[in-house]
Amino acid sequence: MRRHGNVSGDRWWARTGGRDMGVDPEIRVVVVTFRSGEVIGAFLDSLAKATTRPYEVVVVDNSPHLDEGTAAAAERAEVRLVRPGRNLGYGTAVNRGAAGARGPWLVISNADISFAPGAVDELLAAADRWPGGGAFGPGIINPDGALYPSARDLPSLGRGVGHALFGWCWPTNPWTASYRRERGLPQEMTAGWLSGSCQLLRREAFEAVGGFDESYFMFMEDVDLGRRIGEASWQSVYVPSAVVEHLGGHSTKRSSRRMVLAHHRSMFRYLSWQYPGNARAPLRLLLGVGLVVRLLLALIFARDSAGAKATRSADLLPRGGAARGA
Repeated sequence: MRRHGNVSGDRWWARTGGRDMGVDPEIRVVVVTFRSGEVIGAFLDSLAKATTRPYEVVVVDNSPHLDEGTAAAAERAEVRLVRPGRNLGYGTAVNRGAAGARGPWLVISNADISFAPGAVDELLAAADRWPGGGAFGPGIINPDGALYPSARDLPSLGRGVGHALFGWCWPTNPWTASYRRERGLPQEMTAGWLSGSCQLLRREAFEAVGGFDESYFMFMEDVDLGRRIGEASWQSVYVPSAVVEHLGGHSTKRSSRRMVLAHHRSMFRYLSWQYPGNARAPLRLLLGVGLVVRLLLALIFARDSAGAKATRSADLLPRGGAARGA
């Protein structure tokens, strides 16, 4: 039966161990799609091998038209398709997909993610090791095998400005290297924020902070979520022993200039909100001017404005590489 429409807290058919069982799922997987028919099937196939726990999937399709691949995905027993009829942006779409979940866990993901076998179970094992953890991020590798810097410190004024100015044209600069935690081998540890392309979240923590801030259309919503999770006394934990592959840019490559603009708007929103009040208005003005200059340079030279390309390969460590959380 095709499952279109709004999401509710009904008991669904949950998939576990390759079988469909009428049980309440422990995990709700929320995947946001935008013209993602060519990748959503592979995403669901890899997910089936990533966990033995019962799970349900909500596909929130921001596309203007339903494509054949996404329609086929909606026929799967564990999937419910939600079509808002317009592009809500990433964070808002995740919030819609997470609404009404009853299980203790949420997995949020882009459609162009491929889970290594057991990856979700490895994240859940890390959650047992870190009872104070609210968000858990896997090791994300690019198709060429390079490890993407997906667990980072929150941007301070110094690191944020240095990364914003030089990250897109000088990826090895010291501000970007510090912000992206590129020094040393990857290990299980806390981080300021985790990439929104794939995360495991305690539903309790996600709901406690009100989910994603819907004023962000795209980009920086994961930074803001990490900041608020930390302020609520939860930890964000990087788990490189749980591996996923990210195709990257699938839904944004068709409109890269628009995405560059959206990225810079979100950066200004995040940075300016960190420095409120009349006394800090000159600082916000300087930040705005700097980002406009960066935007113009990024558009002129047609460079990736995110400054987040993986620059080295790294062996993923087995779990337990750092002190455990409490």
